[in-house]
Amino acid sequence: MRTTQVAIIGAGPSGLLLGQLLHRAGIDAVVIERQSAEHVLGRIRAGVLEQVTAELLTEAGVGARMHREGLVHEGFELLVNGARHRIDLHRLTGGATVLVYGQTEITRDLMEARSDAGLLTVYEAQDVAIGDFDTGHPFVTYRHGGQEHRIECEFIAGCDGFRGVCRRSVPRAACQEYEMVYPFGWLGLLTDTPPLQDELLYVNSPRGFALCSMRNPARSRYYLQVPADASLAAWSDEAFWQELRQRLDEQGRSQLLTGPAIEKSIAPLRSFVVEPLRFGRLFLAGDAAHIVPPTGAKGLNLAASDVRFLAGALIEHYREHSSAGLEGYSQTCLRRVWRAERFTWWFTSLMHRMSDEGEIAARLRQADLDYLLHSEAAMRTLAENYVGLPLDFGVRGHPNFVTI
Repeated sequence: MRTTQVAIIGAGPSGLLLGQLLHRAGIDAVVIERQSAEHVLGRIRAGVLEQVTAELLTEAGVGARMHREGLVHEGFELLVNGARHRIDLHRLTGGATVLVYGQTEITRDLMEARSDAGLLTVYEAQDVAIGDFDTGHPFVTYRHGGQEHRIECEFIAGCDGFRGVCRRSVPRAACQEYEMVYPFGWLGLLTDTPPLQDELLYVNSPRGFALCSMRNPARSRYYLQVPADASLAAWSDEAFWQELRQRLDEQGRSQLLTGPAIEKSIAPLRSFVVEPLRFGRLFLAGDAAHIVPPTGAKGLNLAASDVRFLAGALIEHYREHSSAGLEGYSQTCLRRVWRAERFTWWFTSLMHRMSDEGEIAARLRQADLDYLLHSEAAMRTLAENYVGLPLDFGVRGHPNFVTI
């Protein structure tokens, strides 16, 4: 048996970032992960970081490589009805930008920092279970190396993703889940070829949505909208490139450099939120608490803001013996979560082809696009949400706070 102050379930970026912030504050935490370290590093995810996320990684002491290798983007392009429109993030927001740096690289940086500090991370933990989180003495049990283990702790952080054990351990009557599953997914292809262009290109075409993005100057990531029941086996590399060409304009087709896929997968799209995010001494963060479609690049950024609020609340608890931050954690996070959910739902609905929509819905969507592309105010709204709202936006005491 082992004791610790905080048991963190999940060694993805949210769990590792929380562990790093707590370590730097002198708070003991153990991270428990059911997968291997190699499996965790093998997950291919997006990497568009809001400024507040980049600042938090810097604060955690893991920002050096990110600032050295990350790509600063001051805008992106929309390709709609064959015409390109640039969203100038820097101008529209008064100077804000985003940073392109792969989630895999963030995970690697956090893993190395934790290893260098000699902190305990248990990988390949089997049969992980949590208990007594509604009391003052929560615990975690798991099997590892053929032996049973138990960790007694003061708090549990559920950073174990959408299908993790933490949210599933909460009684159904104690929470409310909200979910929308979209009738399409994203077929993603990663390739070691130079990107199509220096900035991301979001494509709305009659054949469906596409996204041309990158990980670095030599590695590209492309996505195609496909039906929710699409089979990965039906998509050869050549079929992917052929379909992408048909969704691009002539400029895009002439600039596109193709190559063999080093990873290819289909991701379903859903919007999901559970309320509340606190259950006694169990706190949910990241994908365990909410899922957003990847269209607005909010998943990792929302997880980072959860972690920022949770780390701050735990540090306040141990340093100042105050429970205010812990008691307000759920409400504080959910205000930001629902704003991001609204934005990604809107942006996803706007840019994708809806197979089951009627004629009037399609025309209304086109009218929405037309307004966006010809209104400075509408483009500013898109830009402000894309770069990320301030962490204190909507928090009590902020000038924009409104009681709902």
